Amino acid sequence: MYPNLYYAFKDIFGADLPGLKLVNTFGFFVAIAFLAAAWVLTLELKRKQQQGLFEHTEETIVIGAKASFGELFVNFLLGFIFGYKIIGAFTVADALNDPQSFILSSRGNLLIGLLTGALFAGLKWWEKNRQKLDQPEKRTIRIWPHDRVGDLVIFAAVFGFLGAKIFHNLENWNEFVKDPIGSLVSFSGLTFYGGLICAGIAIIYYAKAKKIKVIHLADAMAPALMLAYAIGRIGCQVSGDGDWGIPNIRPKPFSWLPDWMWAYRYPHNVISEGVPIRGCVGQYCNQLGIPVYPTPLYEVMMCFVLFLVLWFIRKRIRLAGQISGLYLIFNGMERFFIEHIRVNTKYEFLPFKPTQAEIISLLLVAAGAILLVKSKKWFNQDLQL
Repeated sequence: MYPNLYYAFKDIFGADLPGLKLVNTFGFFVAIAFLAAAWVLTLELKRKQQQGLFEHTEETIVIGAKASFGELFVNFLLGFIFGYKIIGAFTVADALNDPQSFILSSRGNLLIGLLTGALFAGLKWWEKNRQKLDQPEKRTIRIWPHDRVGDLVIFAAVFGFLGAKIFHNLENWNEFVKDPIGSLVSFSGLTFYGGLICAGIAIIYYAKAKKIKVIHLADAMAPALMLAYAIGRIGCQVSGDGDWGIPNIRPKPFSWLPDWMWAYRYPHNVISEGVPIRGCVGQYCNQLGIPVYPTPLYEVMMCFVLFLVLWFIRKRIRLAGQISGLYLIFNGMERFFIEHIRVNTKYEFLPFKPTQAEIISLLLVAAGAILLVKSKKWFNQDLQL
């Protein structure tokens, strides 16, 4: 396991780069997932634009104005945080030994923070001053949905993270009550469906505000979401963040199957779960006492296949809403079945003792089925070519 990129680069390339301790492996793959999803979404939005399914909106912008106080302040603040924490980590004793604790603490380098903030603000002033006109001009520009992918990704990231934290704490209420502050600010403890639901609500609100047809946006996002989930699960597997399966001591069904694909102990996992590894010194020196199903790996493979299915059939489905319906069904079924061999909190007070993910996944399958059946009636004027 590689808790952060430092261990990955040291093991694979033999490079000792302490600064990479600041880059959490799970976070790195989440960032890659967002970038990949943004690329796929942009392609789909452009394709649907060519089909005439989207309309542009017009916005007025000012060209040639000097940098405002707000712009300079925001850039100073971003620069200060970057210098105080990221650059400062190289100047504070022991900061790189436990990067997560350092990032969440108040420690940092004040002088470097102030200098970096001033640099960021100065660069913004220089950029705006270089473009300044004697008489600033107002221009009206056309903006298409694919021009807003950056905003959509930011909305998905912010509200997805908040939703993931909220749903995780609801699922693990006893742990939250014991340490509310720690549970809220910790980088660990995220629930995918919480992120999906909250991000979905935020994106629908944004789409309506920008006059983007929600159903076509949802169809365009379906393959991107499946791909993002697959890539994000790579981070879970590589870092060993606790999203693994139940203990598995059964013999392999096929002799050619590698042991790590059937039962794995997640050595050097990022949450230091399990028993100490003999001879290991320092952080991340634990592995599970009993091997478990590597469920993140299974989800990577299944969701990547489902992404390919959605990607290859998207041009063959002519009715708006049906790709979204298929995504909901695929997503719900995949998660429902993987929950049977995955470690998760069960709702003991409900019949059959389901997990939160099992309940939501069944609701998603039902919603997807309704969307498939009703799409012709609801969106019969929005045929896709």
